[in-house]
Amino acid sequence: MNHRTSGRAANPLRRRADRTRFRLHAAFVLACLIAVFCGAAAGWTAWTDSSRAAEAVARHRHAVTATTVGGTSYRAEDGPSGRTLTVAPATWNYPPDRTHRHTVSVPAETRTGDTVRVWVDDRGNPAAAPPGTPEVVFEAFGLGTLALTGILLVSGALVRVGLRIVDVRASRAWESEWESVEPVWSGRLRPGQGADDG
Repeated sequence: MNHRTSGRAANPLRRRADRTRFRLHAAFVLACLIAVFCGAAAGWTAWTDSSRAAEAVARHRHAVTATTVGGTSYRAEDGPSGRTLTVAPATWNYPPDRTHRHTVSVPAETRTGDTVRVWVDDRGNPAAAPPGTPEVVFEAFGLGTLALTGILLVSGALVRVGLRIVDVRASRAWESEWESVEPVWSGRLRPGQGADDG
């Protein structure tokens, strides 16, 4: 059998396939470290960008006290979730010299004449609340996890394919080497070999 060795301390039973497997496993460990670094970097970048965007939005959002001027009703929320919202007509002043009247989302138990908190833009029109810390954290965590998972999945798949190729080649090499050794080792005649053949 052809032993491939390198260096004084090389193991004569360690084949090229074994060394290749070791390198592939080492590459996967390195890929895991890179994935952690990239996931952390992506999460930090998303946190920074989202925090800046949330601060920019917050500068143009104002919480005002509105007074409901009618009973509540139900409306489906825009978007894929399609939640049902409780809404009621309400009025408020923002800027102080402008009166607004719109239908806004309110708690389910709201009655006519109750006060509710409403987010408005610089003109006093209803607007979405500025993103809070939980939303920013969730987005940063999601992007960081996505980067981490993506790198791990791709590197894992590549290493798995590499190991499969190594296994197939090692199996073929083993069969080829065994064909040349087995007749001598077992004393069995090869096909076409006579008893007097040496």
